[in-house]
Amino acid sequence: MSDSNDTFKLKNFIYLFLLLLIIWVILTNSFQLQEFGLGILISLVLSIFLSKNYTQLGLPPFSFKRLIYLIAYVFVLFIEIAKANFDVAYRVIHPKMPIQPGVVIIKTSLKQDMAKLILANSITLTPGTFTLDIKGDELLIHWINVRSEDIEESTKNIGERFEKYLKVIFA
Repeated sequence: MSDSNDTFKLKNFIYLFLLLLIIWVILTNSFQLQEFGLGILISLVLSIFLSKNYTQLGLPPFSFKRLIYLIAYVFVLFIEIAKANFDVAYRVIHPKMPIQPGVVIIKTSLKQDMAKLILANSITLTPGTFTLDIKGDELLIHWINVRSEDIEESTKNIGERFEKYLKVIFA
């Protein structure tokens, strides 16, 4: 094996490890020593087995720029989830708050299936929206308060805030 191939594998191993660890922290929402240690162990074991098939997972190769954008993406995702939680809670508490549920279509310029999947899941994690289907470059979204049925306007309101980060991560 060449040195560049070994370096590529090591970078992908580290990237996959960090990605899995971030996912662990998000899911457990805990920094207690035992839980964080278990997360490190599980992420390490999974990275050892999955890094051999890293490119087949649909994940991009490691770069620090992608890592920075991934961290920023997770931060933005948390902010959007918090904002949407307050919005939905306010709609529940305040009976005169407008609610117009409906289904809209948004477009994505993401090409990779994994990037589209992450976009769809991010939209679903945000209260008030739910991804029903992905077909090509279109996502079918159930929206608690449809502000516009125009595809471009809906794309701007729902998907754009996530997609700008995913474009860099999966470029």
